Amino acid sequence: MPHVIVQNCCNDGSCVPECPVDCIHPTPDEPEYATAEMLYIDPDVCIDCGACIDACPVSAITTDYELTTEMAPFEAMNAEYYRAVGSSADRDHPYADPRLGRKRPASDAATLRIAVVGAGAAGHYVVSELQSRIDVRAEIDVYERLAEPGGLVRFGVAPDHADTKKVQEQFTKSRAQKGVTTHLGVRVGEEVSHEDLARTHHAVVYAVGSLHGRTLDLPGAELPGVIAAADLVAWYNGHPDFAGLSVDLTHERVVVLGNGNVALDVARILTADPETFVGTDMTDEALVALRDSQVREVVVLGRRGPEHAAFTSPELVGLARTVPVVVEPEDLVEPSDDDADEQTRFYRTQKLALLRALPPASAGSGERRVVLRFGTPPTGITVSDGALSVAFDDHGAPGSLDCGMVLASIGLRGTSVPGVPYDEATGTIPNTDGRVLGPDGAALPGVYVAGWCKRGPTGVIGTNRFDARGTVDALVEDFHAGILRAE
Repeated sequence: MPHVIVQNCCNDGSCVPECPVDCIHPTPDEPEYATAEMLYIDPDVCIDCGACIDACPVSAITTDYELTTEMAPFEAMNAEYYRAVGSSADRDHPYADPRLGRKRPASDAATLRIAVVGAGAAGHYVVSELQSRIDVRAEIDVYERLAEPGGLVRFGVAPDHADTKKVQEQFTKSRAQKGVTTHLGVRVGEEVSHEDLARTHHAVVYAVGSLHGRTLDLPGAELPGVIAAADLVAWYNGHPDFAGLSVDLTHERVVVLGNGNVALDVARILTADPETFVGTDMTDEALVALRDSQVREVVVLGRRGPEHAAFTSPELVGLARTVPVVVEPEDLVEPSDDDADEQTRFYRTQKLALLRALPPASAGSGERRVVLRFGTPPTGITVSDGALSVAFDDHGAPGSLDCGMVLASIGLRGTSVPGVPYDEATGTIPNTDGRVLGPDGAALPGVYVAGWCKRGPTGVIGTNRFDARGTVDALVEDFHAGILRAE
């Protein structure tokens, strides 16, 4: 029986090298990996050995005969992927990492002292990549400004997605290894300066991620009740920076601007049964607010057509099996451009099929529901008698929706650190291959970056693993070239 990857796939890729028949794709060596929504197991090649199940850090792989009703769509999605892009047996990009089967560093290997700033996914993958090197011995100090590690895996993943959060167990193991010291509750740039770390370490790697939502460039964006969706996520997950956030759930409608995975996630949280979140990472403050909530409808407005929807198919499947989801049939037009690559066409076709299977918005409203709209760019936000109104272009005609809260889900901005270069335009730390660049465009010796503050807020948890590998490769190369110094 073949195996199936289900919704909480983290794209970590730990399963790929364990497969003896190379049936899990796209691999990190294949170009389409960078834009893949998840990984897929070829049902015609899988030999049911189970090696991938043991390797998966988030328990996202199961056998086809153990699929629950909720998981069933993923069996078809795995098979459809290979029908669209070709059998894995015909691929010429087999996974090949020369470091597989590596041993411990030699006893005479040079010791490299590294400071890693940020204890989220990116920081932890930097640690694990340093630990995997056989040409250096690493002593690592991890600095985290919060009292709890995990970053967006802890504070950005939905509180009821416990399987996805299991990847933190892997992070804990990395931090527990010899040669790693974790410093929690330390603000680099304040309590400890960049210069302090640079003086006592060969290199400093910034993996500070992206926490705050991008600024909404729209009239009325500054009004009370207009907040970033990322802030709401941090609030209900208990991020200390967002305790006491003003969240208005007294109106029957909430409007979300943007339709990525975060948008669908907050729509689900606001419309699901609050008791679903008892015993999860959700705070008591958020639970009380959701139990008292008057919200009955969340409308998700997408600027462009469904072919450009930013959410992934697994996220849509997860939303639709939790709460009623409806869509305006007239929004579901066929994509007009034929220039997309094979993988993009596959995802577009898959999403359109899932969307067309949803009931129309004219269907009974039910107790609570999520409405998906496409081709409806917002034009402004106003307030009257304490209620907000979102104006938008409804396929060439003006439209508007009254609501109690507007959530801007238009992406995140990277975090800046005092004493470290920062590009305001891109919200990232300027770099080339992970080497941080100074004002003159030259690489700053001993300063590196990984994760979202390196490449922008793209990809999933596992994408950071291979991003970190590139940064560590550059760092170790510089060390062997004699570029790095420490007291």
